[in-house]
Amino acid sequence: MNKIKTLALVAVIAVGLNVHAVTQTPINKISVNLENPIQSQVQTHNYISVNPLEIVARPNFYLNKYVKIKGKFDKFSTLGLDYKPAYRSSEDYISFLIQRPDVTDHNVPLSEMKIFMNRKVAEKYIDLNSGDEVEFCGKIFSNALGDVWMDVDKFSVLTSKPKAKEEK
Repeated sequence: MNKIKTLALVAVIAVGLNVHAVTQTPINKISVNLENPIQSQVQTHNYISVNPLEIVARPNFYLNKYVKIKGKFDKFSTLGLDYKPAYRSSEDYISFLIQRPDVTDHNVPLSEMKIFMNRKVAEKYIDLNSGDEVEFCGKIFSNALGDVWMDVDKFSVLTSKPKAKEEK
């Protein structure tokens, strides 16, 4: 009978310690991203504001880091999609290019940076024009081929060029 009481006491203490451990464990911040209803919960991150040329110059340093970039939108593209070492499906994603900030007299895309956005989110920005200023945040997930491969978590348009009026 004494052994049963001892085992019961040990079980109660073990359960109590487990409950205490669970209630004392910190929980990561979770926020709802209203911009992207596809992802109902997005873990918040501290993004490092960085010049895209710095990332391209040091892709190994920025690997697995969360970054925020401002730049001039160039165009949507299929660049880098379905490439096995840094795979993003062309069915679910679209890539886009920004213009090189070190070239001001021509529009030259920064093709060393493969930037991926969910297609459903990209559809909201179908009217973007080359030269529109954008800001985007995300994670550098690969440095395949010595290039930068980035998943976009957040995207916003800072300024848009005025639309040219159609002649009749």
